[in-house]
Amino acid sequence: MPKKPAPEPRLGEVEQLVLLALLRLDREAYAVPIRELIANEARIELSRATIYITLDRLEQQDLVDSSFSEPTGEPGGKARRVFRLRPEGLAALKAVRQATDRLAAGTVLERS
Repeated sequence: MPKKPAPEPRLGEVEQLVLLALLRLDREAYAVPIRELIANEARIELSRATIYITLDRLEQQDLVDSSFSEPTGEPGGKARRVFRLRPEGLAALKAVRQATDRLAAGTVLERS
């Protein structure tokens, strides 16, 4: 009996927004600029808690990695938890985009 291919990761809307923000921000990806980019570009206001919960969930799914930066330069500066998109996260974004494009084919939403 042939082995079934592994299911594609499924991403919710907020997960997609956070992954796209990570992709755009590259090495500056921590919660504050992620939230600001989503608010400015997608015009969607998300709470800090939503960003943190989503980032934790994406890390548990092995779609992102996190590490702590060096403390900021000001007195009492704190290290930031920065996030990096893993190849699996990029593949998940591409899979969702392809699935959406296939569903939109032949409709008024189809790309021109």
